[in-house]
Amino acid sequence: MNIRSALGRWFAPHPQPPAGERAHELLASLFVMAWMVEARDPYTGGHLWRVSRYAELLAEKAGLSEAEVARVAIGGFLHDLGKIGIPDAILLKPSRLDPHECETIRTHPEVGARLLATHPLAALVRPTVEAHHERPDGRGYPRGLADAEIPLDARVVAICDAFDAMTSARPSRVGMPVEAALDIIGARLGTQFDTELAGHFFSLAATGVLEHIVGHSDDGIPLQSCVTCGPTLVLTPASAPGDDVHCRSCGGGYRITATPTGFLGVEPTGRRGDARALEPAADISLIAGVVQSAVARVPLQDMLASLPQGCPA
Repeated sequence: MNIRSALGRWFAPHPQPPAGERAHELLASLFVMAWMVEARDPYTGGHLWRVSRYAELLAEKAGLSEAEVARVAIGGFLHDLGKIGIPDAILLKPSRLDPHECETIRTHPEVGARLLATHPLAALVRPTVEAHHERPDGRGYPRGLADAEIPLDARVVAICDAFDAMTSARPSRVGMPVEAALDIIGARLGTQFDTELAGHFFSLAATGVLEHIVGHSDDGIPLQSCVTCGPTLVLTPASAPGDDVHCRSCGGGYRITATPTGFLGVEPTGRRGDARALEPAADISLIAGVVQSAVARVPLQDMLASLPQGCPA
C-alpha cells in the first residue's frame, strides 16, 4: 500500500491541491519515512510515538508557544530518521556494539539531515534530527555543540529519547522503572541533559502522566508481550479480538483476546507467521493522528515561522 492510497483524503486527486492540503501530504511523507526506521526493529515498537508524546508534553510544561510545541512533537517523531541508513547487522545487534559499530551508529544524525536535504519541510525538523545527540557539556555528536548552541527542539527531544530508551525493553535487558530512569537523568544535569528542561520533565513525572505512555504504542494501547522475546507485539486502534498478530523478532503467532470489560490481550497460537504475516505494515491511523494533532494546534506555515532566526529554511 502506498502512502497516497493509505492516507485517503489527503491524497485524493485535486486539479490544483490547496496549499494546506499539499503541506499535509508533505508532512505525512516525512512521518512514513520515519516509521520505516521503527519497522526494522521489533524492539522499538511505539518508540517514535512515545518520544513524540513525551516531547509534546515537555514542551507544553516548559511554556513554549503552540507553534513550538507542535514543531517539537513532529521532531520527536522524526528524530531517528537517519537510522534508515544503518546496516541491520549493527542496528539489530542484540549484544554490545564494538567501537567501529558505535561510530557507524553515530552517523545517523548526519544521515538524517542529508535525507531531509531536498524536502520542502526540512527546516521544521532538521535541527532535531541533526542535534538530538548533542550534549550541554559539548561531548555529544555530530558537531560537539554545547549549551545554547544546541537547538531548543533537540534539547527537548534528547531528554525524551533517553528516557524512552531506558524504560523500554531490549533483547539483552528489560526496561528499567521510571524512577530509576529519572535518577539517571538527574545525575547528568548540565552534562548530558539540559538542566531547566529536565526540571520540567521531573515535574511531569510527578503528575503520573508519563506512566500512561511508558510501554505503550499509542494512546491507551500497551505493548503486548511475546513469551520468548518480551514486549514486541504492537496492537492498533483497529485491532479486535480474534485477529492474529505476530512477533517480528521470533515470528511467533498470537491471537488477540479481550476481557469482559474490553481490555485486549494476546494468547499464543503455536504457529509461526509466514512471510506475508511478518511483513511490516505502516500504522497509517497512528501517523495520520500525529499529523492531525500537530496541525490542529497551528498551521504548518506558523510552525515554520516559529523557527529561530538563522535556522536554515
